[in-house]
This record gives sequence, C-alpha cells and structure tokens, in this order.
Amino acid sequence: MKRRNFHWEGAAETAAAIRDWTSASAPVPDVSVIEREVREGGDGAVLCMTARFDATEQAPAALRVAAGAGAQALEGLDAGLRESLELAAANIRIVAEAQIAAAPQAVELPQGQSVTLREVPVAAAGLYAPGGRAAYPSSVLMCAIPARVAGVERIALASPPQADGKVNPLVLAAAELCGIEETYAMGGAQAIFALAYGTETIAPVDVIAGPGNAWVREAKRAVSGTVGIDSLAGPSELMLVAGPDTDPEWAALDLCAQAEHGAEGPLVAVAVEETVLEAVAAATEEAAARDGIGDAPLALVQVPGLGDAIDLANAFAPEHLELFEEDAALLAERVTTAGCVFVGRYGATAFGDYVAGSNHVLPTGGAGRFSGPLGPGVFRRRIAAVQVPAGAAAKLAPHVDALARAEGFPVHGESAMIRR
Repeated sequence: MKRRNFHWEGAAETAAAIRDWTSASAPVPDVSVIEREVREGGDGAVLCMTARFDATEQAPAALRVAAGAGAQALEGLDAGLRESLELAAANIRIVAEAQIAAAPQAVELPQGQSVTLREVPVAAAGLYAPGGRAAYPSSVLMCAIPARVAGVERIALASPPQADGKVNPLVLAAAELCGIEETYAMGGAQAIFALAYGTETIAPVDVIAGPGNAWVREAKRAVSGTVGIDSLAGPSELMLVAGPDTDPEWAALDLCAQAEHGAEGPLVAVAVEETVLEAVAAATEEAAARDGIGDAPLALVQVPGLGDAIDLANAFAPEHLELFEEDAALLAERVTTAGCVFVGRYGATAFGDYVAGSNHVLPTGGAGRFSGPLGPGVFRRRIAAVQVPAGAAAKLAPHVDALARAEGFPVHGESAMIRR
C-alpha cells in the first residue's frame, strides 16, 4: 500500500493535493474505433469483440441470453445466497420508492394560465453490470430496481460473458429477480455503443446506467447527448474520519475492503490526533499485507479540529465518507458533497455496497459537488403542460409581442397578438 502524509494547508488546498496524488496515471482510452465498428458492423462487430476480449474459450452464438436462463440461474442459487439477494432487493426498492413524487405539481399564475409539471419514465433503459472475471449481482439490483420503480417498461442488461461465453449465473439470477427480460452477453465500450445506437438484435435505449471500467466510462462520455447517462464513474474511493475511540482494525478493514475494487481508488484517513492516525495507518498496512491488497494509495491527514475534517470532506467530495467520531450524526448534517455518508462506527461502507438499501452507484472523482446516488430520477424526465385560457392570452399577448420584437422575432409576437 502506498502511504503518504499530507500537511494541513486548508481544506481546499489539501483536498486538491490529495486528488493530484491519487489521480490515475493511466491514459484515457480511445473508444472511437470501437464506436465506428459497432455502428457499422452491428451484431457481428459486437460478437467479434466479445470473443476477443471476454469469451476467450467459447464465444456465444448470439448476443441475447436465451429466455429462461435467468429463472434457471435463480432456482440454482444456494438458498442462503438467494435470501440475501432478495433482502438486498427489497431494501433497495423501499428506498427507491420513497423518492418518487406522488402527484403532478400544478401552478396557477396571476394572469389565469396554469403550468403543470409531471414526471414520466423514459421508454427504455440500458444497464451495464461489470463481469468477466467476477460477478456483480449487486450492481444489477442497484441499477434495475430504481429503473423499475421509475416505471421504465423496457430494460436491457449488458454484462460481459465469462471465458466460456456465458453470462455469470449470479448476474442472471439478479436479473430474474428484477424482472429483466433482455440480457445481452457483451461488455466493454462495444456494449455501451450497442445499447446507444442499436444493432440488428438490440433496439436502442434512452438512458444508460451502471458502473464499468475506463473503456465503459469513455464510451458513456461519447454517447452522452445521444442518450442520457447516469454518470462518468471513476475508481472507487473512501474517506474515513477517525476519532479517539476508533478501533484501528475496524478502520483498516474498511479501507482495505475499498481497495478490493482496485489499486487506483484513493483511500483517505483523517484524524485530529496524530496517535489515532498512525494507529489506523499501521493497522491498514498490516491488513493490506495479510489480505493481498495491492498498491492502493493511502493518504493520511492530521487536521486541527473536527470542523476542519468536515471542511476537507466537503472540499474532496468523496464517493464514500465514514464518520467514526462520537458525534457522527451531528457531523453528518454538515456534509454537503459526499456520495454516501456512513454514520458511526458500525456504518461500514460494505453495508451500503450490498444490503442497507442505499445505492452503491455513486459520484466519484469529486463529482459529488454536483451529482448524487443513482435513483429513479435518472430514469424519469419532466414534462410541462401549459394551459392559457382566452382571458390570460389577452393579458399576456402584448408582453410577448414586446419581448419578441425586441429580440427580432416579430412573428412570435403576431402569433400571440392574434389570440387577444
């Protein structure tokens, strides 16, 4: 584990220094060639790349997974694992349902017109669940359940097949739990382009959501505007604020658990007391060596006071923030930018990754300054309906005419004035 101590230079300056040190040095992938091949070659191009990058032993004969494969996978799950998957799904649904507005918002205005704002779901959502060497059924639940709660009728799931050309049964089982009827054995940038533009087999979608590697991220960036996207997620990250009563081993396990996602994600330990910070650092290095954790960057920051720790968190905008302080609940109210805050010593990030009910698709790289967790809102859009009775038209038309002519659009004014 790569360790570095940062001297306190103020919240913004220290946060920027940590970001600079922990930023991934890998070049940004160029996905333009893949985009062109998918748009021109359709199914054939995606199947060719699937055989090259994912299904290296036996390529699938078709992109779409056969109907009934999900039900078979779900039935084949260990009973205890299925119970855990169903509990996670139920909790995610409860939190997602709490985010949906109950009724349209109608606004009556003084001149007599009304504006009604309502939300409607997009028609189709494309979801990406990482796969290949590992399976992430939790990502299927985190993406699919908010889409279902939002009211999306058609959900298409893409997940890289294993070397044998088959999508992992755990992914299929999770898809079955969510009622997904379209699953495609494809991954990487080609999967994102196939969902966005469509192929012979795949109808294009309206929104694409779900975590992925750098190739997936850059493909989502490329199609943004053609379709909606949830975010441009980077390496996973955790900031932990340790208090005098923090158990170093607990803190170390939380930091190392986050490092399991990869060595690129920043880990940040913050404390007022130097002895606390050193104890957490030593325990983390020991746990990392024991559990085979790679060279994840561990930033250590001693702050003058707890208020400074929260200022640093708000400046850094971590994906996950753990507060191990005694007054964690009060401190959490001051946090404004973290993707998800885990309050108190029992609130390990791992609970949020799986079963707490919160979503684990969160803003990274400081994007918490302007975005938040994945939820039903990503899959819904607003529509405004305007009603202008005759009396309101008469009152408003002269103002439309004056403004339109000032902007050089006289016919706009005429279209309003004729209704007086």
